[in-house]
Amino acid sequence: MQATGDLQLVKRINRSVLLRLLRAQGGMSRAQLAQASGLTKTTVSQLVRELLDEAWLSETGSSAALGPGRPSTPLHLDDLRRALVGVEIAVHSLRVVGVSLTGRVLCVLEAPLAARSPEAVCQQAAALIGQTLQKIAALDMQVLGLGVGLPGAYDEATGLLRFAPNMGWRNVAIVPLLQRALAAAALPALDIHVRNEADTAALSEYEFGAGSAQGSLMFVTCDVGVGAGLVLNDRLFTGAQGAAGEVGHSVLQVDGQPCSCGRRGCAETFFGAHALERLARPEEGGHYLGVLLQNLWTLFNPQVLVVGGASCERYPGLLAQARATLQTYADSAGMEAPPVRSARYGHLASAVGAAALVLHHALRPLYRNPSRMDALNGETF
Repeated sequence: MQATGDLQLVKRINRSVLLRLLRAQGGMSRAQLAQASGLTKTTVSQLVRELLDEAWLSETGSSAALGPGRPSTPLHLDDLRRALVGVEIAVHSLRVVGVSLTGRVLCVLEAPLAARSPEAVCQQAAALIGQTLQKIAALDMQVLGLGVGLPGAYDEATGLLRFAPNMGWRNVAIVPLLQRALAAAALPALDIHVRNEADTAALSEYEFGAGSAQGSLMFVTCDVGVGAGLVLNDRLFTGAQGAAGEVGHSVLQVDGQPCSCGRRGCAETFFGAHALERLARPEEGGHYLGVLLQNLWTLFNPQVLVVGGASCERYPGLLAQARATLQTYADSAGMEAPPVRSARYGHLASAVGAAALVLHHALRPLYRNPSRMDALNGETF
């Protein structure tokens, strides 16, 4: 990499440092940013000016004196000028949202899947994305990028959706399909980021949850399928081929009921949506959800467990029973169970998290994204 490229990358890293500091604690002044980041006041001042001009930051206008000298002006991520678009491709439906940089939901569009082939789904998604872009344009906001949450294991290294058992999809190159669908709909080309829907749901809590953008967090999503997204050390943990977190297909009972994946006794057969519909008291499925939470707790020891998805909204007692089961295991072991809370964005968690995926990448310049070649000397980040 040439020296110019090195300097550009350093600048991008420094910008991301400031943005992440303000994401974690809005209202910091330039002087406070310099102290917290270790950058010089001159560097911070220059970068802040650029970020203000580019609609990343805003000034509140209310200054406060922090000792001798000029008053300081609080800075915040701009909530009014930049937007993110998130798409959740669920087993039976599509959800598309527009979200601000701070996680404020600007608009929501939902529709049942009209057809189930990858091509048809991408075409339907493009139509909803087009409507969303119009709504965002009416708010006079700039779109930073598009995130997509998929109902299966997405391998970021190859760009393939490896397996979505409830959709019958295998080895689908989803980004080119979506790019072609956007072009066919005469929509602008967007920077596209893709992950599993449970991974994106985790990011809705990690990127937009006040004070939660640190440590570790696990999100378990309960719908037709069951999945988990894990943020560990400031990164999504996705495994070798994007299949980490496919907890719906972890076996809870040897030789149990057959599952859509071909195994038997998977978690999905106990508290997936179809399994819950067969129970006289669907809340009973919460016991097995609690067993799964106990296993995830002992495996990964997250600071917080978040549970969401359509089943949790449809059956409010599901989460209460899961908490009770987890607490029983904790009491037996003489340990304190991690807090378990419901999803901040409810059934929109995966779609909002898909939008958060765009921000997640933007704030990490060295985050490798094989779906696009970075303009910086052709390097892939």
